[in-house]
Amino acid sequence: MTPIQSRRNTKNYLPDLWDNVKTLIMQKKDYLFLQLRDLPYFRAFLRAIESLYYQDLPMPAPVYDVGCGDGHFASLTFDNKLDVGLDPWHGPIHEAKKFGAYKSLVEADGARSPFPSNYFASGFSNSVLEHIPHIDAVLAETARVLQPDAPFYFCVPNTRYLSELSISKFLGRGYTEWFRRISRVSHADEPDVWEERLERAGFKLERHWHYFSPAAMRVLEWGHYFGIPSVVARLLTGKWIISRTEWNLSLTKKFVAQFSSPEPMDNGTFTFYVARKK
Repeated sequence: MTPIQSRRNTKNYLPDLWDNVKTLIMQKKDYLFLQLRDLPYFRAFLRAIESLYYQDLPMPAPVYDVGCGDGHFASLTFDNKLDVGLDPWHGPIHEAKKFGAYKSLVEADGARSPFPSNYFASGFSNSVLEHIPHIDAVLAETARVLQPDAPFYFCVPNTRYLSELSISKFLGRGYTEWFRRISRVSHADEPDVWEERLERAGFKLERHWHYFSPAAMRVLEWGHYFGIPSVVARLLTGKWIISRTEWNLSLTKKFVAQFSSPEPMDNGTFTFYVARKK
């Protein structure tokens, strides 16, 4: 599939997607508040948007989560336990046990999955692939363990994640590269680059959409600095947010809600992908 074909499919798909998401906003959990209870606000409002997208995507079992981290995202996003969460980091994978979002947790590199070929019926990786230097090996291994025709969903920042930074306008490329490093982003690419990677790995890109406005990206950027009290709280108490009550978080929620629309947009700084194993 060419990038032009991908865009055509996306255009046809997005009206239905947005209508369904608006319905979910009214009917489902308050993902924004649930994320704000546990995370610094600059991470919470992005994750809340992404949680909504999964509510309208088919995920047949067994489900494979590549880069599950501490399991927090899956515990809030999905009502039922997922089959397998895989992550290479010892600390987060053991922390994930307390959330109970997975039937099985596996500590392993995504490029060396311990599962047999054609094992999983669906897979996803939420805001993880951008951090992986050996991305081609991880995508190829993910394709190996997925069944033919299995869907694979993932979301990553695109080039506007870096080009829309507010302070870069004053400090230049040095600040942009510094921000890339502190956010551990190895890949902030456009859909044509990801489509080539997916093709090499054995996937077919079906559709994609951009989300998270440049204004929202700048709120996320400044959140790295204004969120320092949350870092202190985490070090002292083990929790990002000490008081998880609605009254304590009401002003924060009111502010970030302005930037938390899941509506797809041409200039969004993140991109959600729907691929399928060939």
